[in-house]
Amino acid sequence: MASTPVNKDRFSARGRDGSTTFLSQWSMFFRQFVKHPGMIGSIIPSSSTLVDSMLSGVDWHRTRLFVEYGPGVGTFTRTILDRMHPDATLIAIDLNLDFVAWLEARIVDPRLRVVHGSAADVRRFIAEAGHRQADYILSGIPFSTLPDGVGDGICAETRAALRPGGEFLVYQYSAYVRRLLSAQFDDVVEKVEWRNIPPCRTFRGLVTEGLAQAA
Repeated sequence: MASTPVNKDRFSARGRDGSTTFLSQWSMFFRQFVKHPGMIGSIIPSSSTLVDSMLSGVDWHRTRLFVEYGPGVGTFTRTILDRMHPDATLIAIDLNLDFVAWLEARIVDPRLRVVHGSAADVRRFIAEAGHRQADYILSGIPFSTLPDGVGDGICAETRAALRPGGEFLVYQYSAYVRRLLSAQFDDVVEKVEWRNIPPCRTFRGLVTEGLAQAA
């Protein structure tokens, strides 16, 4: 893994069953939001309703590489691992070292690779994991707060990192990212998950198989 060594003992509090307690998870998320508000899209973790909505269309039987940008405290990460094929790999990429240490201390699964770095380097991380392209890439990065050009670059790298027929799954609290997705993907499907607090926009950037193979 490419993460920098961090004292993980600070993040190792667990519930009675060995799992992360909701209070400690929310506390960690809130502290990081206060420290880095531009890097985190919401003051609270995503709801289980949003997680289910985002992942409902994933073809888990076919998926062998899933990539997650900005996993935070693992709200999506745990569900992805629960549903993923035993032979699949999940690469979780985060710029926040505290979140990286949190995940490494709390989720023990040989299918998970936690990486400290930028989503703009996704193709390098995929290659280092021994893969060529991803089946799905999920992102909760708040694109509207990124410096000029960074979001465009991430979307372009993501498009190149996905296999023919792959999908870029994005959840946001603004519609800003749609322009970036439309410039790179063959089709973009947008919905609103009203049951999340606050309501959240979801996007699917599609890589059409025929067009991708001809490119």
